[in-house]
Amino acid sequence: MQHIVPGDVAWVLFSTVLVLLMTVPGLALFYAGMVRKKNVLATMMQSFILCAAMTVVWMIAGYTLAFTNGNAWVGDLSRLFLNGLADGWDKPFTLGAGTAGATPTTIPESVFLLYQMAFAIITPAVVTGSCADRMKFSALLVFFTLWSLVVYAPLAHWVWAPGGWLARLGVADFAGGTVVEINCGVSGLVCALMLGRRLGYGHENMAPWNLSYAVIGASLLWVGWIGFNSGGALGANGRAAMAVLATQIAAAGGTLSWTFAEWFLRGKPSVLGAISGAVAGLVAITPAAGFVLPGPALAIGIVAGVVCFWSATTLKAALGYDDSLDAFGVHGVAGIIGTLATGWFAYGPLTASATAPGGAYVGGLHLLGVQAVAVVATIAWCGLASWALLAATDVLVGLRVTRDEEREGLDLVLHGEQVF
Repeated sequence: MQHIVPGDVAWVLFSTVLVLLMTVPGLALFYAGMVRKKNVLATMMQSFILCAAMTVVWMIAGYTLAFTNGNAWVGDLSRLFLNGLADGWDKPFTLGAGTAGATPTTIPESVFLLYQMAFAIITPAVVTGSCADRMKFSALLVFFTLWSLVVYAPLAHWVWAPGGWLARLGVADFAGGTVVEINCGVSGLVCALMLGRRLGYGHENMAPWNLSYAVIGASLLWVGWIGFNSGGALGANGRAAMAVLATQIAAAGGTLSWTFAEWFLRGKPSVLGAISGAVAGLVAITPAAGFVLPGPALAIGIVAGVVCFWSATTLKAALGYDDSLDAFGVHGVAGIIGTLATGWFAYGPLTASATAPGGAYVGGLHLLGVQAVAVVATIAWCGLASWALLAATDVLVGLRVTRDEEREGLDLVLHGEQVF
C-alpha cells in the first residue's frame, strides 16, 4: 500500500533547498561576478526578483499547467491557485493519477510541487545571463511571467507529466536536459539576438568585474546541483545515490577538460574557464544523472567541457552574437549533448523503477532517436515562442534601456544604487 516515507520527504525537501540555493545566492553571485561593476546590483536583482515572481506564478498557474493531467500538450486548471491541495496534504502523491502512466510516490504533493517550483525559478534566472547589461527591469518581469506560463510549463508537461506527448514517446530526461537546459539556452540565444549586442561589444573591455564572486557562485551551483539532479529520484534511494555520484564525476570531467583545452590552446588555464567547465559538466549530466553509470558520466562531462569551450569562444565569435554570459554556449549546447548522450548510455537496470514513467530506458538507437526528437521539438518550441513573447513585450514596455542609460549602468538607472 502506498504511504508517506519520512526519509523520502526529508531528502526531497533537502534537495529543494539546494536547488533554491543555486539561484539565490548561487546564480546571483555567479552572474554578478562576470558583468561590469556598473551592472552588478542589477544582475543580482534579476535572480532575486525572479525567485519571488516565479514562486507566485508557479503557485497561481504554472504548476497546474505543467503537472495536472490535461492533455498531451498542457495540464488542466484543476490546481489553479493550488486549489484542492488541502484535500491530500498528508497523503502520498500520485503523479498522473487516473491515467495509464500514473506514477506513485512516497511524498505529499506539497513537497513535489515545491521541488518543481525551484526548477521553475532557476530556469528563467539562467536565461538572464544572455541579456545581461541591457534589458529593462519592466521587460524582465513581463517577459518571464509570460514565458513561465507559455514556454516552461507546457514543456515540463510534455516531458514530465505521464500524459505529455514526449513522455508517451519515451523520452528520458531525469532532471531537465530539455525542460531546463536546452530551454534556457535557446531562449537565451533568442533574447540575445532580439536585444542586440551590448554597446561597445567587441571593442571595449568587458572583462568580469569580480571573478571571486563568480567562483563563489559557481561553487554554490556545484553543491546545489547535487540536489538539482538527485531530487528527481523523489526519494532517498539507490537512484538518488547514483545521481549524486554521476553529477560529481561529470562536474569534475567538465572542469578538467575545459581547463586543459584552454591551457593547450591559449597558454594559460583561466579561473573563468575552470568554473565554466564545471557548469558545462553539470548541465550535460542533468538529463542523464539517474540513468547512467559512472564511466559514461565522466565521458559526458569531458565532452561537454571541450565542446562548450569551443561554443563559448570560437562559435560565438564566428557568428557574432552577444550571448553575454553564455547561457546558450554552456547551457544550451551542454543540454543537447547530455540529452543525446542519455539516449545512448542509459542503463536499463538503473532506470527501471516506479519513478521512470513508461518503465526502463535502455540506451541504443531507438532511445537516441527519441532523444533527438525531444531536442528538435524543444529547440523549435522555445525558439519560436520566446521570439513571439519578446516581440509582445517590446510592444508593451520596450525591451532595452536607452544607449545613454546603458552607458551609465543599470545599477543607477534602474535601481538608484551602486557598488563602490
